[in-house]
Amino acid sequence: MQSATVQAFVPPFNGAAPVARPAERIPKSGRRARALRPMREFGKLSARSASMQEVFGLLERLAGSEVTVTLIGETGSGKDVLARAIHEQSTRAGKPFVVFGCGAVAANLVESELFGHERGSFTGALATHAGAFERANGGTLFLDEVGELPLDLQTRLLRALDNRRVRRVGGKEDRSIDVRVIAATNRDLKTIVAAGVFRQDLYFRLAAAVVPVPPLRDRLDDIALLVPRLLADLGCADLVVSDATLDALRVHPWPGNVRELKNTLASALPFVDTGVLEPNHLRFLTPANLDTLDGLPLGGQPLERIERVAIRQTLAQTGGNKAQAALVLGIAVSTLYEKLKKYQL
Repeated sequence: MQSATVQAFVPPFNGAAPVARPAERIPKSGRRARALRPMREFGKLSARSASMQEVFGLLERLAGSEVTVTLIGETGSGKDVLARAIHEQSTRAGKPFVVFGCGAVAANLVESELFGHERGSFTGALATHAGAFERANGGTLFLDEVGELPLDLQTRLLRALDNRRVRRVGGKEDRSIDVRVIAATNRDLKTIVAAGVFRQDLYFRLAAAVVPVPPLRDRLDDIALLVPRLLADLGCADLVVSDATLDALRVHPWPGNVRELKNTLASALPFVDTGVLEPNHLRFLTPANLDTLDGLPLGGQPLERIERVAIRQTLAQTGGNKAQAALVLGIAVSTLYEKLKKYQL
């Protein structure tokens, strides 16, 4: 995994260990008697994984500054949630937080939506429109997927960032803005600079503080914390999640990251009748690939524990059908019965 790095002028993370919280409880989710890394928080977010705790440590130092932060990570890894958390931990909290999706707006409307336009400046401009920069004045502008911004508008963006002034399309005067910018992208900015589709000077402007966001497969310890929050977002905060379900979620590769996890939970809800989310309710949007087992934290685990979890999950996936479970596991039905007795399943 790429480690999080920040340019030298940012005060170094002091390396203080996260504070352990006594008698901590994971809301409405399975609990297990195993050694867990103490939880660390950043605003309303929490994490147990070392990779996300490192990110939290960096963002805690950056949040109170005016430095332009650029979050780099795979689609669905939660860059938008982290951007909002940075805003809420900054001196601009309570002021506007405006999201502008650089790749979500039609190319012919990007300039107007970002910088605004005057009435009559083009066909269809029936009224004056304040762009994202003006709407974020005093607060934070989050430029999501900044790597998708058209090349011809990157110069205007760089000018706005440097001069803190914008001019509406069709306007004759510049307007002062007081905006802190946070950017995010799932693309390697150095690569697209080399390809000539992203301006090098804009890259250097955005690269003042670059924080890589790890994919979900590299922070599986956070799933038990993410699931209750995502279920609350889905209006099911009281739903209980079994240990077997958490086990099943931890072995999925999650190519779609946290977004895929939320969609998987949403698709499972219609099948829950008892108030408990079980593995057989899950409908994974992407199939697990056995090759991804190499990336799972199985090292140091007793083989019996791994086998026990595999059997329990397989039985859940087959609805308790032991013959089918034995076929999936590649063992005889009699062998499966012996292991069920051994592990008291």
